[in-house]
Amino acid sequence: MIDFVSLSVSAVAFYAVAVTPGPANLSNATIAMSHGRKISLIYSLGLSFGLVFWGLIAASGMGAVLQGSVYLLMALKILGGLYLLWLALLTARSANQADSDAPPPSSSEKRWFLRGLILNVSNPKSVIAWMAALSVGLDANDGLQAVIATAIVCAAVGFINNALYSYVFSIAGMMRVYRRFRRRIDGLAAVLFSLAGFGLIRSAFAR
Repeated sequence: MIDFVSLSVSAVAFYAVAVTPGPANLSNATIAMSHGRKISLIYSLGLSFGLVFWGLIAASGMGAVLQGSVYLLMALKILGGLYLLWLALLTARSANQADSDAPPPSSSEKRWFLRGLILNVSNPKSVIAWMAALSVGLDANDGLQAVIATAIVCAAVGFINNALYSYVFSIAGMMRVYRRFRRRIDGLAAVLFSLAGFGLIRSAFAR
């Protein structure tokens, strides 16, 4: 039997993790301000499916195996860190361009979806967030039905959070602020991506 109180606890715990500023939310906000709502929603859809991937890993019990596999987790962290550094490089290049030289947004919707998907799939910290949310709302006596229900609710929370970032940061006022301070915002985003990338790589070698 599904305990709706436990579902609510898991949803709140997952939202608390999902809504905090991080590489995914930062990139989504920047894309929403620079390229508009449609592109950002496509990108956020990729982010959300990346979360679903790690949710399936966590719900199936593979998350514990992943955490226990030192070399596999290390490899994933290094790859994730390198991807964040690549994003930092792209954003830094954008910050160095004059407004008249800024390239137009890509028309490839698939490209934006894949960028969001890769960002979250390459971040093994997502599985830790999933396992924390699942452990808060589930106990050893809960069956498969409760696990599936909790995973679905948390996935829905992830979709809602990413969509909210797309909507909020693509409103006209936000986009005007971005256009005015584009180079500064992109420069700050590049620094934050770099810090996150180096931090993830450093954590790969931490004991």
